[in-house]
Amino acid sequence: MKIVTSEQMRALDRRTIEEYGRTGEELMDRAGYHLAESASQQAAWWGGYEPVVQCVAGRGNNGGDAFVAARYLREKGFDVEVCLAGWVEDVRGDARTHLQRLEPLDVPVYEWGTPDDWDTACRTHTAGDIVIDGLLGTGTSGPARGPVAAAIAYINAFRERSWVLAIDVPSGLDPDTGTTDGAAVRADLTIAMGLPKPGLVEPLALDYAGRLAVADIGFPPEYVEAMDGVPDIEVIHRSDLHPLLPRRSRLAHKGDFGHVLILGGSSDYPGAPALAARAALRGGAGLVSVWVPSTIAATVGTTAGAEAIVRGQATSSHGGLAVDVMEAWQADAPHFQAMVAGPGMTARDDTAGIIERLLQAATCPLVLDADALRVLVGRTAWLQQAQAPLILTPHPGEFAALREMTVAAVQADRLNAARAAAKEWGAVVVLKGALTVVAAPDGPAHINLTGNPGMATGGTGDVLAGLIGALLAQGHTPLNAARTAVYLHGQAGDLAADNGAEASVLAMDVVEELPLAWRTLTLG
Repeated sequence: MKIVTSEQMRALDRRTIEEYGRTGEELMDRAGYHLAESASQQAAWWGGYEPVVQCVAGRGNNGGDAFVAARYLREKGFDVEVCLAGWVEDVRGDARTHLQRLEPLDVPVYEWGTPDDWDTACRTHTAGDIVIDGLLGTGTSGPARGPVAAAIAYINAFRERSWVLAIDVPSGLDPDTGTTDGAAVRADLTIAMGLPKPGLVEPLALDYAGRLAVADIGFPPEYVEAMDGVPDIEVIHRSDLHPLLPRRSRLAHKGDFGHVLILGGSSDYPGAPALAARAALRGGAGLVSVWVPSTIAATVGTTAGAEAIVRGQATSSHGGLAVDVMEAWQADAPHFQAMVAGPGMTARDDTAGIIERLLQAATCPLVLDADALRVLVGRTAWLQQAQAPLILTPHPGEFAALREMTVAAVQADRLNAARAAAKEWGAVVVLKGALTVVAAPDGPAHINLTGNPGMATGGTGDVLAGLIGALLAQGHTPLNAARTAVYLHGQAGDLAADNGAEASVLAMDVVEELPLAWRTLTLG
């Protein structure tokens, strides 16, 4: 999915209205419908609790989206109120039409047209359990002023007790740069209307935008494809991945879905290869073999599950795999359609020897993760020897070490850093973290919007590596395997957080939510 600037978005909006015949009123209605659905879903996650929804609106089109959301939510039976940063008489156009449609539904509309009104509201009026930020959209520039600035302060004052949903961009955030020039709303979820804006995927914007989603409000696909001059960045979106995952034949057997080999584990880290194996199994691989030091094979077998083929191999003096494992690998290599190397291996000389030989001899796609990356520090020239397609999955610290950069420099320009590394290494690079970047040696960089801070816990990287391996074994290209895996991984993490709390998410929770994540991607 393309990312477009605010100016390009306005041009697309105008063309859709003037040439395609879809009215601004219709586009606004679809936007508000998606907002109402998201708020309803949040309420459903809370269980039987009936939340109050407060739509904090400006006088423009974002306010109109909020008015539509209020109408749909009221029709669903929610307790809804509208707080207007201005006066009703100043609302014009399509926004005015949708505001008038609230009148028969007895939705209270509070006109708080001065900063003093909002200051008073902070002291006397309780914010909603769900707050929809419809103050400013992509058509504004410069810092928020007057009642809008006061309304932003009002939303943020109640942020610890309210769940905040921002329309298109959090009010006060520059949609193109992700910077703020004054106060800005801190949202839990931002729904970009039609297409995401570049500012939303800037690191500086993350603490304002929260989770990111995109709503289809009816722009013709051919108009989107015809847009020129869009940034060389794409968002990984369900609409792009769904066609890559056709339904399985009723005559299929396990041999049709590939055999993944996972090399890893040590006496210190027996859980890492087990998590990768569980993820590969949940990722649809027909067979998953796990080769680990013989001293931990029984432990890994218990955690990886009965479906995994766990095989104990030669053990080094440090408790990891000995380089002698390569003799067994050379005999069995033709049986594997993909390999994952690194989870829990330890960054020792034996590991370095294994990775060097794999790069020289492997022909099936190879995922290098964790310790397989750490032993490449100062040795990235080895990657030029690779006979197989490569996917590297570093977190920022590992990436910085491989590229001889500081972590701060990596995080300041993640997109270009990942692009440059992919081109130099001739590999697909998955730069993990908030807004994971997937870059190939050529073509646009891809940014993932799924996932949450609860996934910043041990083992989730092993889950991602196993999932990528499973998709490679099923015949996906390295780029498509990486894009699909990071989306599913983040979606499963979001489901795990929604079913509990972000702070309590474990790596195995992510694995167990993969079936439902698959379902949301493949059905419909």
